[in-house]
Amino acid sequence: MLRQGFGTKADVSTSTPFIAVDAGNSPELLCSYTNDFGPNARIEWKFSKEGFESFVYVDGKLTDAYANRAEFFNTGLRLKNVTPKDNGTYTCEVSKISDPQLFGKAIINLLVRVAPSVPTIQVPTSVTTGSKAELRCMETEGNPPSTFKWYKGKILMPENPKSSQTFQNASYILDANAGTLTFNSVSKDDAGEYQCSASNGIGAEQFSSVVSMEVNDVNVGGIVAAVIVVILILALIGVGVWFLWRRGSFKRDSSSGKKVIYSQPSETRSDRNFQQTSSFLV
Repeated sequence: MLRQGFGTKADVSTSTPFIAVDAGNSPELLCSYTNDFGPNARIEWKFSKEGFESFVYVDGKLTDAYANRAEFFNTGLRLKNVTPKDNGTYTCEVSKISDPQLFGKAIINLLVRVAPSVPTIQVPTSVTTGSKAELRCMETEGNPPSTFKWYKGKILMPENPKSSQTFQNASYILDANAGTLTFNSVSKDDAGEYQCSASNGIGAEQFSSVVSMEVNDVNVGGIVAAVIVVILILALIGVGVWFLWRRGSFKRDSSSGKKVIYSQPSETRSDRNFQQTSSFLV
C-alpha cells in the first residue's frame, strides 16, 4: 500500500506554495522529494479548478492540452504565457511503486493577475423625485475581481454618506464589490454628474465615462389633465350611447312573421262614421 510521505523521510515539498504573476508571464512551479523515493520515482502533475481535475504531466510526458503551453524540467513545471484560465491548484504527486511503496504530494496555488479594463457605467438619465434609482459600474476582465468607487462631480463618494460633510444629507447605499450605487428615494439633491472607477491592485485605476442624472418633480398638472381628458372621453361616449338609444337603434323587432299594415280610413262627406276602406298584407 502506498503511504503518504512525512517529515524528512519520504517527503514531497515545494518552495512555492503560492504564486501570483501577471498575465503573460511564465511561472515555474517547483517540486522536490527526498531520496527515499529512489531514482525511478514516478512524477505526475495535476491541475484542478472549480471541482474539475485534469493531468498536466503523466507517464513521462505532457498531455496534449499542455504540449505547447508548458515545459517539464527536473521535477518542476514551467507554464508559458499564462492567462486567467490558468488560475487554480497544481499538485505534484511523487510515488515509488517498488517496496517499500511510498507516496507524497505538494500543492501549489497559482493566481494570474490581470489589470482591470475601463468599466462600463449605467446611470438613468432622468428620474422622478421619490422613486428608486440604481446606478451600476461593471468590469469583468480584472483578476482578482475589481472593487469599485463612485464619484459625483469628480468628488469621491464615501460608502457611508454620513461620514462626509459633502454627502451627509444624501441617502444612498454603495456596494464597492458589486459596483452598485442605490438611491431608494431620489431627491433633487441627487441630480448631477456621476462617474465610477475599477481597481484591483494591478495596474492603474480605470475610470468610466461621465453620465448625468436629472431628477424631476412629479408632474401633478399633467396627471390631472390626463384624468380630465379621460373623463371627457367617457362622457362623450355616454352621450353618444344615449342618443342612439333615443333613436331606437338598440330596439329589436321581436316579430318574426308578417306585419299587417292598415290604412287610415277615409271620411266621406255623406257619412261621418269611420269605416275601414282597405287592408293588405305586406
